[in-house]
Amino acid sequence: MGRLKLFIPLMVFALLAGFFMKGLDIDPKALPSMLANKPLPEFTLPDLENPGQTISKHDTLGVPALVNVWATWCPSCAVEHSFLNFLKETEGVAIIGVNYKDDDTKALNWLFEKGNPYRFNVVDKDGRFGIDLGITGAPETYLMDANGVVQFRYQGPVDRYVWENTFKPRYLELMAGG
Repeated sequence: MGRLKLFIPLMVFALLAGFFMKGLDIDPKALPSMLANKPLPEFTLPDLENPGQTISKHDTLGVPALVNVWATWCPSCAVEHSFLNFLKETEGVAIIGVNYKDDDTKALNWLFEKGNPYRFNVVDKDGRFGIDLGITGAPETYLMDANGVVQFRYQGPVDRYVWENTFKPRYLELMAGG
């Protein structure tokens, strides 16, 4: 029995090492979405480019699309913006913008200066729609099917690597009717 007690620290160490090794496989950026396989929340919000008009969830339906949460105060949004322009122009991806807690004039100037990759932009001035989406910050991008069901969520800037390895296979599947 005395010799068995000598192995207890080794067994505890092996157990803890196993837990730590398992933790290395977890991607700290991969945050599960409360909307996965659920419909995009209902909304009716002002159109950034046509302030007298509103856009609702109904306007987002019909084709698979990316829903991109962005703001002019967000440095990572500036990083991803040129790639979103590329996606619209080269890949024909429908992108819906959610201008999050931003100044409308600054947002419009941003789109004028940097290009506008969005089908349309809704103004989420107070962040309530962002809360409904479950965002943790900007940028965040959701892949939505043609019926308005959120298929995937990504936190952080979308670039070529993220598009090719994360979004594009899922997007192409949705475009093919899957």
